[in-house]
Amino acid sequence: WTFKNQGLGHPILIGRAEQVSRTMRQMGVPDGALEVVNARLSDRNADYTDYLYERLQRRGYLKRDAQRLVNQDRNVFGCCMLANGDADGMVTGVTRNYDVCLKDVWLTLDPLPNHRVIGMSMVINRGRTVFIADTSVTELPDGEALAGIAREAAKAVKRLGFAPRVAFLSYSTFGNPMGERTEKVREAVALLDAAKDCDFEYEGDMAADIALNGSHNLLYPFSRLTGPANVLVMPAIHSASIAAKLLEGMSRATVIGPILLGMSKPVQIAPLGATVNDLVNLATLAAYEIDEVEAPKKRRTKKTT
Repeated sequence: WTFKNQGLGHPILIGRAEQVSRTMRQMGVPDGALEVVNARLSDRNADYTDYLYERLQRRGYLKRDAQRLVNQDRNVFGCCMLANGDADGMVTGVTRNYDVCLKDVWLTLDPLPNHRVIGMSMVINRGRTVFIADTSVTELPDGEALAGIAREAAKAVKRLGFAPRVAFLSYSTFGNPMGERTEKVREAVALLDAAKDCDFEYEGDMAADIALNGSHNLLYPFSRLTGPANVLVMPAIHSASIAAKLLEGMSRATVIGPILLGMSKPVQIAPLGATVNDLVNLATLAAYEIDEVEAPKKRRTKKTT
């Protein structure tokens, strides 16, 4: 309702009409103010079943399995709406585990060609914005994966209007001390160096305090970063996720995300227990991505119930 009132798009709720209407009345939202779609009763149900079965028939799924998924799984139904042009973006999660939602998305939609699917958290504190990746997808990235995470994050940060300065974080700084995960980080930097096609600043391996300190060049004058890093590529998902949640839980920082990047359609997954503000922020990012990447004539951002 807030998303619609702010003129950000036309929300579509997936669920049982009577249940959704009852909840809307309790919230003071007028009946009929929002579009509600019942997956089982939708006139597109058969089309979505055919679409899903064509994707999954060689992966052990029978047609009745595809039909059951379309009927019973809101995430699958919502992604089918995107794939078939009946909605432009999607926000889900809240009542389901992030990984469960992500598997539903991957079951139904493809990544963008030549892109890596990652999760990036946006941290805003005291007028400063920092992005952390990968906070939700790749558990133990190797050097190639870390380089891909950096590229994907830098592209997204540019679309949001920031000049990315990427730091590959570690417990070490420029090889001191060395360890197994440090070697992966250094490999990522070497791969970007060899590619010679990066249009963003990057450096590593670096400890977090060094990366975030604008005067780090005094200690390390050879550093290629021209200022404090604003994109932090973590060595693994556990360090990325823990860092984002610590900042949210122990400071006054506002954390948005994880923002899902690299999918062929704008999909965002809200964490369990997300607030109204969290949902509106993610829906706004999905709508922004629609404008930037797909530029449709009309935005119709879907939110599951």
